[in-house]
Amino acid sequence: MGTIILRSVEDKLMIATDSNGHSIVIGRSPDEGFTWYGMKPSDLLLISAAACSAYDVVEIMAKQKQPMRDLKVECRGDQMESPPYTFTRIHLHYLVYGNVDPQKLEKAIRLAEEKYCSVLSTLRPGVPISSDFQIQE
Repeated sequence: MGTIILRSVEDKLMIATDSNGHSIVIGRSPDEGFTWYGMKPSDLLLISAAACSAYDVVEIMAKQKQPMRDLKVECRGDQMESPPYTFTRIHLHYLVYGNVDPQKLEKAIRLAEEKYCSVLSTLRPGVPISSDFQIQE
């Protein structure tokens, strides 16, 4: 179970601290230009989806003794154009560096997304989620 603390610093600017004491800045300035000084809350959802699945992919690939040197995940989310800007689709693109077996990578991604990642499991009933991957040796 996780608990976070969110506190307002000033108008529309907040600090969030996770259950391990790590903090991030969230929000924008109160000016009309909508300058973002911290992360957008909607981007945090995409970051959570990518990080949760990536963590599991790395774990699974290590257990399969696959020589993965690096992993990058690009997570894109389509949103409705009007409030509340609901996500209508999320796509994850995994870019894996190393001489890995494509079938093992595909299986690792499937297990991460469908069995282990709590974030995607929570989102999936309401948001279509898709993914693909690319291997760079």
